[in-house]
Parts: sequence; C-alpha cells; structure tokens
Amino acid sequence: MLNVKKETASMLTRDSIRLDADIYRPDAEGEFPVLLMRQPYGRAIASTVVYAHPIWYAAHGYIVVVQDVRGRGTSSGKFQLFVHETEDGEDTVNWAAALPGSTGQVGMYGFSYQGMTQLYAAATKPPALKTICPAMIGYDLYTDWVYEGGAFCLQANLGWAVQLAAETARIQGDAAAHATLYAAAQNLPLYESVPHLDECLRKFAPSGFYSEWIEHAKPDEYWEQISPKRYLQAVDLPMFHIGGWFDIYLRGTLHCYKDFAARSDDRQQLLVGPWTHLPWSRKVGAVDFGLEAANPMDSLQLRWFDQFLKGIDTGLLDEPPVRLFEMGTNQWRNFDSWPKDIHKKYFLSSTGLASMREDSGTLVPDSIPPYPPLKRGESQTPSGFDVLVHDPWRPVPALGGHAVAPSGSFERSHIDCRSDVLTYTTQPLEEDLHLAGDVAVEIWCTADKPSYDLCAILSEVRSNDSVYNLTQGYLRVEAVQKAPQWVQLQATCLKIPKGHALRLSLSAACFPAYPMNSGTGSPLGRELLIDAQIVTLTVFCGSDRPSRVLLPVVSPS
Repeated sequence: MLNVKKETASMLTRDSIRLDADIYRPDAEGEFPVLLMRQPYGRAIASTVVYAHPIWYAAHGYIVVVQDVRGRGTSSGKFQLFVHETEDGEDTVNWAAALPGSTGQVGMYGFSYQGMTQLYAAATKPPALKTICPAMIGYDLYTDWVYEGGAFCLQANLGWAVQLAAETARIQGDAAAHATLYAAAQNLPLYESVPHLDECLRKFAPSGFYSEWIEHAKPDEYWEQISPKRYLQAVDLPMFHIGGWFDIYLRGTLHCYKDFAARSDDRQQLLVGPWTHLPWSRKVGAVDFGLEAANPMDSLQLRWFDQFLKGIDTGLLDEPPVRLFEMGTNQWRNFDSWPKDIHKKYFLSSTGLASMREDSGTLVPDSIPPYPPLKRGESQTPSGFDVLVHDPWRPVPALGGHAVAPSGSFERSHIDCRSDVLTYTTQPLEEDLHLAGDVAVEIWCTADKPSYDLCAILSEVRSNDSVYNLTQGYLRVEAVQKAPQWVQLQATCLKIPKGHALRLSLSAACFPAYPMNSGTGSPLGRELLIDAQIVTLTVFCGSDRPSRVLLPVVSPS
C-alpha cells in the first residue's frame, strides 16, 4: 500500500459557486484514476459509517475527492435538495478529471444522498465519468424514497428533514435552533406538528422540501421533475448497484438496477446484503447473520474500480452479475439475473378468529380452500372472512423491518397476539423453502371508512414458537373498494428450514413508520389527531374472494 497525502482544494461551478473538497493522493510518482464522492453532511465524515476512510482507497492507487455539495460544509451557495446536483456534478467530474496527477478517468461511489449525486452527475454523460457505484438510492423519488404504497414514510422523512435542518442551523451559527432540532431528533413529534419545530423546519430545512413532499401526496409532475429516472433514460455506463434487505430505499436500488439491466450494453452488477440503511454489519436488528454478512464493499468496490478505471482484468466479468445474501443459510448466492417471477401461492383461510387465536388463520399452499377447515371439537360455523378493528388510540406499532428505526429482524410474537392484528400461519414446512425475488400479497377487503391502510408482514415462526419478521409492505387505500388490494412487500432472499412455518400478519397501522390513517379521507398534512376515526376492516378468504400470498420460490443453491 502507498503512503497518502491530503490537501484541501476548491473549484468554481459554471455560476461561480465555490465548492470545497478534501483530496487524498498517493504519495508516489505517476498518474492515478479519481474516485469522487459528493455529499451534504460535512466532508470530513466521508461516509465512513459504511465505507473505509478515503485514505484506504488512496493507498491502493487512487486520487480520492470528497466534496461538500453546494451550501453544505464549507462550500458556498444555497443548498436546495437535489436541485443543483446535475450541473454541479458535471462540473465537478470535469474538474476532478483535470486534477494534477489524474489519468482523466473518474469513478463515483457513496450511499444514500451520496448515491443520488452519482445518478444526477451521470445524467449529462460527462466523458470522464467511466463508472458509478450507487448504493441505497431513490430512482423515482415518489415511489422509492418519500412514499411507499401511497403512504408517507413518516419517521424516515421527518428524521431526515430534522437532520438536514440541524446542519443548516449549525452552519449559520444559530445555537437555539440547533438545540431545538437536536432535541427533536431524539424524540420526533410523530403525532402532530409542533409550532416551534415547524418554524425551525420552515427556516432551516432546504427550500422547505418537507412541506412540499407532504403537499404532493400523489405522483405528479413535481416528482417527475426532480427524480433522476427521468434524466437517465439515454445514459449507459457500468454500474455497481448496492442494497440491503432491510434498507428503506431498496425499492429504488432494485428499480434502478432492473431498468438499466433491461437495456444496458455495459455491466450492471447488483449486490444486496442483509443490511439496514446503516450500518452494514452482521448484526441486523436482533439477528446475527454471521461473518459472511460483514461488510465486504470496500474490497468489492476496489476490484470494480480496478476493472473499469485501471483496465485490470480482475475476473469480475466472468462471474454472475447478481449476488444476493440468503438469510437463513447466511451465505451469498449468485444469479445470472434478478430471479424470475416463479411464485408459489399460499391462500388465506380462517375460522373467523384470526384476530383472536393464532391457530384460527392459516395459509394453505397451492389451492383455494372452498371453506376454512374446522378443527376437532369446534362448534362455530366456518367463516370466509375476518374482522379487524383499528383504534387510533392504540395503533399497531412498527417493529423492525425497513421503514422504522431501529430496522432489521426482531422477535414480534407479542405484536401478533394483539387483537388488531390478523395472523395466518402455514403448517410446519415439510422441506426447506428457498425464496429470492419480489413478494406480494393480494387482499380482498372492505372498510367502513373512506380511507384505510394495510400493513402486511411476512415472518418466520420457529420451532420454539418465536416469530421473526422477514419482509413487509404497506398500502394506503383512498376509497372504499371491493376489488382486491395488492401490497408489494420488500424483495428478499431467504431460506425457511423444514419444521419452521411462514406467517402473514395484517394490520391497519405500522406507526410511526407511516402516519396513522385518520379514516376521514382528509389530505395528508391536514389530518388532526382529534379527528381520527376507528376503522373496521373485513378481510375475505375462500373461493369467491381468494386472498393470497405470492412467494418467489427458487431452488437450493
């Protein structure tokens, strides 16, 4: 490894805004490719929450540039979320390519906002930008970042707005506002707005984006204009897509990968670990996925950049392009493409007491039960439906998954015992079940209010009766409808061993991952807690309205 020296340098954008960067260089003769990261959190942190320090990359023969985006850190100008990242990204790539000692070839890396800046920079196709490694991003900002199934991602969005506003207050030296925002970050006001905090968010959150996101509760031109998807349709370059099974932005990672993989002439590589948004470690929630789950990304990215920036034949192009971590075996699996949609169907069946007894609701494989089977000694009439009552005074709490912190897999049997949660469980499996790909549920249901929510969680029931969540999805339904509702769950890759069971849990809330639905049909942001209604849902099963789970079954490796 080479010795490394550090310097700080500035550049001017096309509109004369100064952008500051730290540059890490090999202390050696010769020319080196450039690795660029553009981020809004103060360049000293350099995404070291998930990546090795830039010194490590520089020691392996790269010039590493970590830049404060416009209006953040010490860079000048006004920070407006995503607005300037396309032009500023292009200007920065061109500047970095021309640095002394550069080969003129640039690659980018980073996750979350730092992943987004890569997409925006690539949109203009700067010739020096040869490859990018976007991790945990939004491709369509409405469906992949801010909303899920039409429901606002409350805790994630509010927490991020407070974080960005606090950083703005710090930069501006407003100690009182920073203290208010820091306190709010420790205890987010999730039920209703707090006037003093609202004032701070309006003043310090970039361009008032949080209120704009609430105002634009449907996909419209606003989202199309700011989403990178719109600007990348004519772009093609090698991309290393990185995601996590419990990351809130996995939808965006897969959306981007599938779009590029379907049309690209260049290498599109995908890796999904068992991780949350951060950190990328073997312990995810309450589950330890073993040493294989430890973060491998620095070595893998170095190999990727050696291939595409240094022209070294690393053997990478001879390997399958899709690598997924299989939870349960706790090993990595390789695929030639994203797993095909070959679904095994499990149909919901019930005695009508799926909210009261865990043995009442069942999942029946492959065939639609004409009616729910009665157990020996039961005298009640078989039912083709279950009733679920959502009480806003005690909403079903979020626990783990991808949309709430802390994320990951947790023991949730105490939640499944609630009477406002319907559970449907398979018999113990007679053989191992391997799943990889997209998961969905089709629910036939009605409600007595003009608006309601559906939360669907798929869990593993272990032989000791403990229950651990695997994947989940959420849907906001804006009108009383008799048609079935499709809930798209987070994609996954896992093995359920013989003797264990699968469980589907349905509820009408997952708070505070998503705001409670008041049931009134009022627009988001205008709902008052005092107006929240009790909502009664009826979930149907049977031959005429066959609610079901669709699981992506794959063969063992």
